[in-house]
Amino acid sequence: MSSDRALKIGITCYPSIGGSGVVATTLGIELAQRGHEVHFISYERPFRLAADAARIYFHPVWINDYGLFKYPDYTLPLSVKMAEVSCKHQLDILHVHYAVPHATAAILACCMLPEDRRPRVVTTLHGTDTTLLGSDPGYGPAIRHALNQSAAVTTVSEFLKIETRRVIGFDGPIEVIHNFYEPRSPSRSREDTRRQLGLGDEVMILHVSNLRAVKRIHLLLETAARIRPRESFKLVILAGGSFAPFESEVRRLGLEDRIIVLEGVPEIEGYLKAADLGLITSETESFCLSILEAMYFACPSVATRVGGIPEVIQDGQTGVLVPSADPDHIARAVEKLIQDPSLRQELGRRAQGQAKENFSADVIVPRYEALYRRLFGLK
Repeated sequence: MSSDRALKIGITCYPSIGGSGVVATTLGIELAQRGHEVHFISYERPFRLAADAARIYFHPVWINDYGLFKYPDYTLPLSVKMAEVSCKHQLDILHVHYAVPHATAAILACCMLPEDRRPRVVTTLHGTDTTLLGSDPGYGPAIRHALNQSAAVTTVSEFLKIETRRVIGFDGPIEVIHNFYEPRSPSRSREDTRRQLGLGDEVMILHVSNLRAVKRIHLLLETAARIRPRESFKLVILAGGSFAPFESEVRRLGLEDRIIVLEGVPEIEGYLKAADLGLITSETESFCLSILEAMYFACPSVATRVGGIPEVIQDGQTGVLVPSADPDHIARAVEKLIQDPSLRQELGRRAQGQAKENFSADVIVPRYEALYRRLFGLK
């Protein structure tokens, strides 16, 4: 293989709204723009993947719901489609995001192919495949096997690398390649977005997540209920899942006039530009892409000091890290930034600079390209 030849790369990720899917999809788009041929393989088109992008192809995986099985199986149809696409398009790389079921399917797909037609499997771990499934006896051994069989393993933070070694017992090479973000231009101005949300002079606090239990939405709401003065802010939640389970909590806390919830928003940039402050109350995070997304729009965040978040936020420089899950403690940190717009703006300015310097596509995508080429002994 020539060192300057464009690569043929297969990418499998969860296509729904979520950090790993956003990163994987954007990586594929960036790779295609750099001249590589990219093939997405999944049960549906990733939600940020345009249908007419140059050098990008989508291969759907059809899942048959046979009555023979109690639960429909995705891993086997995925592995067959991976083998089919790899063979037909002579893929060099299968880059899978999440070990379960994507890495296990990729390893099985390679077993179906002749040795000289097998792509190199690159597995990127994003979090729960280590922190949740890695300790499950029904998944852990399969995850460890998939990692051992992968040509390369990456994690999105140093924290996750350490956890992968501790939880799964994987002792092979792991390269830390942080997440990145490539913002799209907002379709609306800051003023228009705030007007659409019914905001006046209130500070707009933004929370973006899939609402899973690890995000601690109850703590987020409890924190919001303790912010004073209550008329000083509105909390806008961009929900990647149904907010219905939390509506009774909003009523109990008397937050109906302080919270705006929008579900399934595909274009978040307008809201990021309109926001003044991010708020993250997670129990753990491998990286927390939503913090980085806000940083790009000069919006600092208050976040719990957990997992890989300290690799994204420099406490007191580009945001505020809170060492506890005490809602009063978190609320006081938020109040300080509400009351001090100059400090908030300075943190935001530094956050934006760090995001562009350390977490841009121009910085991160070449690291993946270099990794791919090293697998073929190229520089």
